[in-house]
Amino acid sequence: MKYWNLNKINSSSLEKVGAIPRSISKIFTKFKKDLDPNAEIEALEEFKISRYQTLASVKYLLILVITPIVVNQVSKNFLLDPLINSMWNDQKANIFLNSSQEERAFTELQRFEERLHFEILVGKLKLNSYRSIQIQIKQKAFELAKYYANESVNAFKNILADTLSIIVFLLIISLSKRQLSILKSFIDEIIYGLSDTAKAFLIILFTDLFVGFHSPHGWEVIIESILRHFGLAENRDFIFVFIATFPVILDTIFKYWIFRYLNRISPSAVATYRNMNE
Repeated sequence: MKYWNLNKINSSSLEKVGAIPRSISKIFTKFKKDLDPNAEIEALEEFKISRYQTLASVKYLLILVITPIVVNQVSKNFLLDPLINSMWNDQKANIFLNSSQEERAFTELQRFEERLHFEILVGKLKLNSYRSIQIQIKQKAFELAKYYANESVNAFKNILADTLSIIVFLLIISLSKRQLSILKSFIDEIIYGLSDTAKAFLIILFTDLFVGFHSPHGWEVIIESILRHFGLAENRDFIFVFIATFPVILDTIFKYWIFRYLNRISPSAVATYRNMNE
């Protein structure tokens, strides 16, 4: 690939915020280009630059996404899986890593026992002896022990594999500053090139998903999944404090971005957003 056009990519895509709205300045720029006798040549050159920018951005984005995932799966299944499994079995580690796992296991076993007695009472299940009931409960307890032991050992694999993926991701970014700049320019062009209605729609969608009145339930599910993924205890106080603070901080940052940047670049999009949000 040629690199002579990278400066032009950055200068055309990453325009600084000025006193005049970008939409108005684009109108004058377009009118000036139409009067230029070399407009056709410049249009062809811009098309080539745009095509190169798109291909380079898509390629780099795929590398950023796919490479850490491949490293995660390969390291987890072929390197960490046999190593940690052998260490776990040799040391005969505990089934549970934290109290949250124990509570979930006990609750599930208790529900199974209650459902078992209920099915016997209604005649759905025929177990005539106390020993038969105990065998069923013991079998369920063994299944739960196997499940949570597997969850515990997977937590260690997830920590190591995810750490390795993050390191690879950061290495890719640090070693490809030029491609990162092109990708940032490409994303800026997409976002700021949208219509006012599309911008307002995306703003409302983003705010309702992450900082809306119904978002706490989603955050609770996400945090619980992350804690279980790394084998951490599901502390309810921590979850509630996080839900009470992080969406508020995110909402403040988002409003600052609207006031500081979007309001200068595209005031009509902000007006459309306010009208749609009312």
